[in-house]
Amino acid sequence: MTRQERKQLIDQYAEGPEEVSQSLAGFPVEQLTAHPIAGKWSAAEIVHHLSDSETISGIRLRRLIAESNPVIYGYDQDEYTRALHYNDREIAPALENFRAVRAVTTQLMRALTDAEWQRQGWHTEMGLYTAEMWLGIYAAHAHDHASQIRRLREALAPVR
Repeated sequence: MTRQERKQLIDQYAEGPEEVSQSLAGFPVEQLTAHPIAGKWSAAEIVHHLSDSETISGIRLRRLIAESNPVIYGYDQDEYTRALHYNDREIAPALENFRAVRAVTTQLMRALTDAEWQRQGWHTEMGLYTAEMWLGIYAAHAHDHASQIRRLREALAPVR
């Protein structure tokens, strides 16, 4: 990955919280926990997932940079959704955490050297895992979920 490609992905990553906020604008508060699309998370579940995922992924990147050959553990995101009561909790703190972790991780990424981007670890589900691979995954993560929130809002809209 070139420096310019990394810069574009870091910029996309940094824009993620605003994209999620825009997707939530006008979302009916009373419908945040609704499941209008079978088998898909609610908007509240998505926001809590983003908060927890961002916390976990931020630690993953830090471990890749600061430790020698760290083991990066996978987790069951659907079990987190259930066990951590995503649909029973207010989303504002989760959204705030998501923004904050993204902000400090963006600062970190902008400071990394070319060599640090090549640092390696071992992911329990993916195998060899580098900081660049991490960036490739998480740059679009929030945007993908913002699109999912928009689809939920559309599914909730009354038929005219």
